[in-house]
Amino acid sequence: MKRSRKIRAAMIVLFAALALGGCGKGDIPGKRFYSVDGSISIMLAEDWQERDAGTDNWIGAAGRNGQDGIMVLQSVKGRDFSGPEDMQEAVKTVCRVSELEKLDGAGTVPGLTGLEAYRCKLDMGGVDGEGYIVYGETDYAYYAIIYTAKKIDEDKMGHIQEICASLEENAPEEAERTVVEMTDTILWMNGTHAVLTSLNGMEYTMFGGAPADTELIEMDKNMLSRQWGITDRASAEEKWDKLASRGHRGAFVEEMESLKADGLGDVAEEERERFFREHYEMDETEAERYARFYKAYEEKGEDAISAWDYSRAIMLMSSFYYVGYYEAEEALDKSLEVAVLAQSKFDSWDDFTDSYMMGYEYWAGEGSDFRRMVYEMLLEEPDSPYHLDWNIKLQKSW
Repeated sequence: MKRSRKIRAAMIVLFAALALGGCGKGDIPGKRFYSVDGSISIMLAEDWQERDAGTDNWIGAAGRNGQDGIMVLQSVKGRDFSGPEDMQEAVKTVCRVSELEKLDGAGTVPGLTGLEAYRCKLDMGGVDGEGYIVYGETDYAYYAIIYTAKKIDEDKMGHIQEICASLEENAPEEAERTVVEMTDTILWMNGTHAVLTSLNGMEYTMFGGAPADTELIEMDKNMLSRQWGITDRASAEEKWDKLASRGHRGAFVEEMESLKADGLGDVAEEERERFFREHYEMDETEAERYARFYKAYEEKGEDAISAWDYSRAIMLMSSFYYVGYYEAEEALDKSLEVAVLAQSKFDSWDDFTDSYMMGYEYWAGEGSDFRRMVYEMLLEEPDSPYHLDWNIKLQKSW
């Protein structure tokens, strides 16, 4: 998990900064420390020093003489962790938690619910110490507060709980965006791009991929601008129309027809890889790939890779809705047009996915093994759109 790697990197930095050489009574909190994005803050002594927390919505700090350390982890709901148990498991694994003892009382952390507190041993980067961990959540995010020291006695425990009680959340204002009620037709359309949606850490069970969030909306806008040159409604319409009407399948057909004109159609199937190596100076991997491309083109024409275009067209409409370039109804109407066309072209989810994967390989110039593995994993998920019959009646249900 990507977030687990971030936790590990941040904790290694923090533990490396700690001398962990015995510490006395805790300092009286006197200075508020903020995450880079300003979404959380906590009170610590004036002489504590900030440490690299690894991500903008976390806090890392070390006490005077490097004796104590604290990490405050925030995971916005709907993003990195599926629930509090997921966060707890990541912390336990990454921080090498041992001798875990759940405490009867977690003190008070204003605004947090579902509080759980633990004493434990922590071991990171070969440096060990005692730890105190508090987990909780708000409507906005899940939290873990990790305090470490060489030894935590009762006096220090009271001090740590005072620090935890000083946690304040300043959640960004949520963007106004209608939550679209999920239907079988919408879930089916989400299934056309569920592989990439999952790879991007988004939810294939939501139209738009995530709850409305100003930070995520800006990230999605930046992605559209950087990868597609889309910055507003007009450029969104222009790019989408080209993708829906031609896409990469247009260039694919032209290239395959050019190969045919060069005589490839007259070459025996088992000799085509050699033909590509000798006439186009391709290496073995590329020659094998192009031999498959041409064979698929002979059998299916543009539909050898058209699912790649249909998938991205439907996903783009989902993004256009999420960032506010389209209203929900018009984005869903446009998606339905492409979905109905895609359904008529293929016989099953596997058939569609084969075309999608070949389109990815044609575009990326590399294999699709990893994406296919994600697809195979999604087949087993209980909420997977791939449990829907490919031939369900797609209809306007919004």
